[in-house]
Amino acid sequence: MFARRSIREFKPGPLTLPEVAQLLWAAQGTTDPQEGFRTAPSAGATYPLEVYLAVGRVQKLAEGVYRYSPAAHALARLREGDVRQALADAALGQRCVGEGAAVLVLAAVYERTAQRYGDRGIRYVHMEVGHAAQNVYLQGVTLGLGTVVVGAFHDQQVRRIMRMPQRETPLYIMPVGRQ
Repeated sequence: MFARRSIREFKPGPLTLPEVAQLLWAAQGTTDPQEGFRTAPSAGATYPLEVYLAVGRVQKLAEGVYRYSPAAHALARLREGDVRQALADAALGQRCVGEGAAVLVLAAVYERTAQRYGDRGIRYVHMEVGHAAQNVYLQGVTLGLGTVVVGAFHDQQVRRIMRMPQRETPLYIMPVGRQ
């Protein structure tokens, strides 16, 4: 935790597939396959978060946009091509978003939690995304990687770039790269 920092400048090298897999698992992976529990706490185990990955430089993984499936610990490709610069543009031109080797985008389906907790569920979703992001930060430190949480972006642009359904709301963009 002493080494955790928000990193906005990355070395040019690619990430490895095992590193990316570990970051995705840290964000929302399952810790008990039978119970379905995840690495980040979730109010009432409603699990409102969805995790996407924009790949630019990852060994053995083609450029494109992927959706993470926690239960299978697998990626589903949603589109081809490097979208990191488009994400940087959607993030008000924040250079770090385009320069990370990969970019995690954490989104929420508010209804999953709000149907149980009403309007207060929105607060719980925001807490949960913070837990998931901190897991990514800390896991990144152990792997010699850096990241930063970016919250300033145009939701509709990010949703379109990442091929998210309309019911999902992007909450965080997290570029990741070597320190």
